[in-house]
Amino acid sequence: MRLQYLECLVYLLLVSLAHGQAAMPPAGGKVEELAPATSDQIHEVKVAPDDPVITVNDFCADALQQGNACKTVITRAQFEKLADALQPGMSLPQRLKVANAYASNLRMSAAAEKRGLDKTPEFQEEMHFARMQLLAQDLSRALQAEANQITEADLEDYYKKNQSSYEQATLARIFVPRDKSTEPAQAEEKTSATRPAEAQSEAAEEVMAKLAVELRARAVTGEDPDKLQIAAYSAAGLPGVTPNTKMEKVRRKNLPPQHEAVMDLKPGEVSEVFSDPGGAHFIYKMISKQTLTLEDAKPEIHAIISAQRYRDSMKSFQGNVIFSDAYFNPPGRLATSSQRDRKGKRKKTTISDANHD
Repeated sequence: MRLQYLECLVYLLLVSLAHGQAAMPPAGGKVEELAPATSDQIHEVKVAPDDPVITVNDFCADALQQGNACKTVITRAQFEKLADALQPGMSLPQRLKVANAYASNLRMSAAAEKRGLDKTPEFQEEMHFARMQLLAQDLSRALQAEANQITEADLEDYYKKNQSSYEQATLARIFVPRDKSTEPAQAEEKTSATRPAEAQSEAAEEVMAKLAVELRARAVTGEDPDKLQIAAYSAAGLPGVTPNTKMEKVRRKNLPPQHEAVMDLKPGEVSEVFSDPGGAHFIYKMISKQTLTLEDAKPEIHAIISAQRYRDSMKSFQGNVIFSDAYFNPPGRLATSSQRDRKGKRKKTTISDANHD
């Protein structure tokens, strides 16, 4: 039964860590805020494996012990065995939270056992679920470790197949607003009074669209992009705005999908005018371009391959589940917004729907 309790303790600590909940400090105690530490820094602490790191006074397994002899001591080796099982490389702040929870739960679990709470059917169900949860988490950890086993050949192959994704450019981007922010108050006062607001807006948008074409032509002739940006702002009724056209270390993934063709430009070339659905216009000039080396790209590629492999390994454990609407969503129950959106088109709820709701 003690083993079952320890399994349950581990489960509860895992849940607490997963949700970022700080354990309650002991009565009268104060938890100090510690700076995050790496695993290397943790092992630099000059505490021997057999030295105590947690001492729970006035609590002992032997009921015959009294006074100063009644205490429970947890050594560094014992505590780190638990901490590493919960989360390898756990930071010092997290270890302090686990230590607080451990000390509190030692007392509470002993009191619970005296009441016979470990003999109840409810406790058995809790332990059954805790065991499943722990096994699932351990499997997830194992799958992640396997996904991280990436060879140099894997990295090189991915780099060669996706080399265009690692092009990095310095660009100048000219932004042309959709229309004018302000209308000349006096020059067009009479005209504005007789023209519908919608027509005025369309006319202003047409003016700015034509301006974008003109600015693009001027950029092709070599005019300074900052100067052209000032012209765009002025035409939009935004004088005095400091231009900021230079964009550095731009990758395809940093650009809107409809603008990715910019990365195919050669240095000195100017793009066509990109008009977004919102009505704004963009003009790009390629200043310089280079491709990241394989060595520079390795950390990113490693993370991409690992994440994809992990997702692939998890697919067989997800989906293909049916929940009973008669039980989980009985008639008359106040539907959630996502369920209302489905408008009752499905009689069964998939696991992804349940997670979303």
